Amino acid sequence: MSRVQFPIHHTFGPLVTREQWKQAFYMQFKFWKWKNGKEKEELKEELEARFGEHATFFGSGRDALLATLRAIGITPGDEVILQGFTCGVVPNSIHAAGGVPIYCDIDPQTLNIDISKFHHTITSRTRAVICQHTFGIPAEAKKIKTICERRGIMFIEDCAHIIPDDGDKKQMSLLEAEAHAGGIGLHGDAVILSFGRDKAISGVTGGAVITKHIALAKVLNEEEKKASSISMWKIMHLIGYPIRYSFAKFLWKLPLGPILAKAYLRWIRKIGFLVPVLTKSEKQGRVNVLLKKMPNACAVLALQQLKDLHNLNNHRRKISNIYIEAASKSGWHMPEGTLKSIALQKFPVFARDAVGLRRDLKREEIYLDDGWCGAVVNPRNLDQESFGYAAGTCPISEDIAKHIVSLPTHPTMNEEQAKYLVHALRYYLG
Repeated sequence: MSRVQFPIHHTFGPLVTREQWKQAFYMQFKFWKWKNGKEKEELKEELEARFGEHATFFGSGRDALLATLRAIGITPGDEVILQGFTCGVVPNSIHAAGGVPIYCDIDPQTLNIDISKFHHTITSRTRAVICQHTFGIPAEAKKIKTICERRGIMFIEDCAHIIPDDGDKKQMSLLEAEAHAGGIGLHGDAVILSFGRDKAISGVTGGAVITKHIALAKVLNEEEKKASSISMWKIMHLIGYPIRYSFAKFLWKLPLGPILAKAYLRWIRKIGFLVPVLTKSEKQGRVNVLLKKMPNACAVLALQQLKDLHNLNNHRRKISNIYIEAASKSGWHMPEGTLKSIALQKFPVFARDAVGLRRDLKREEIYLDDGWCGAVVNPRNLDQESFGYAAGTCPISEDIAKHIVSLPTHPTMNEEQAKYLVHALRYYLG
């Protein structure tokens, strides 16, 4: 265990690989390429080749979802079904489009929409359903799509947590692709991708909508053209994220390193050099209705990771296998769906006292609070009612939120850290 490096974490620059650091460092000096450049078009071509469909870009995954809801014509009072145990940006986008979020409870074995309960959430006002492949665990997308087609409902797949690394889908039959990737990204009328700092691939920010419907693609292209540019000042701080977190990790290795690194991060956050994941208004259930363009500088970072997707997902599989072996030997309780994922963004297990587990391991420089625990709409410090959730609506989601503990699988988590974490967890999980 002497080679273990700390911290073990979810949010400490999880996708800041050496390659991304290099891209971000050189991009600092190419300010003329920050807003526009060939890399954004190359990223679009790569995604369209991978999914065989039309792609449009926006400033974030939440912007991509909002643009999609607008493009399908959501009007005030229209209902959009989403699952319990989700992120606050999803109901925020529904509200911003004028819709009403309707929560459907989840299957504890997949952490995704429970098909048996999905039927009961559909009404005459239902216009769309958002299917989230939580942590990369495949949802029952094909079954949901069948129901949507019968009822005339738009089917939106949220693939923020997983991009299958199966190469060009045009070279595979639908049956082959579905068997390999669990059907992820194959059935949606629109597929949402996020390039946030802890997603399947990271551009620090950015998002995409992929659709096979030409008419919808045209409307989304118009939304993309009308979107406003992110300021050069903000872009500078976005591409500075990999560099600043790499420096924080360097500080961590020094004497009194954790104190120095945390003080450094608090300071640069206070002076605005770290762009927050959620703004203050977003945490209060309000979202900016003005769409943003994806900066080319962020496309550069996302493109590099998309091209390296097979290696990134392979790494996630290796780390997950360490957890799977430990879970099998020690009898850990975990969702069965984790075994069906081609690449887990996080590895979920259940603990009797999840809060105490995270608190105790924090003393060992193991930070397992990923923002996806303690609430149906995450992070847990959000006012649930402001996001349209009424207590008791999704009892399974509420129970899962109390007991879930997610283990990191990201590209900067190495095998020695995973084995150390397994050793630490045996005290708490058996």
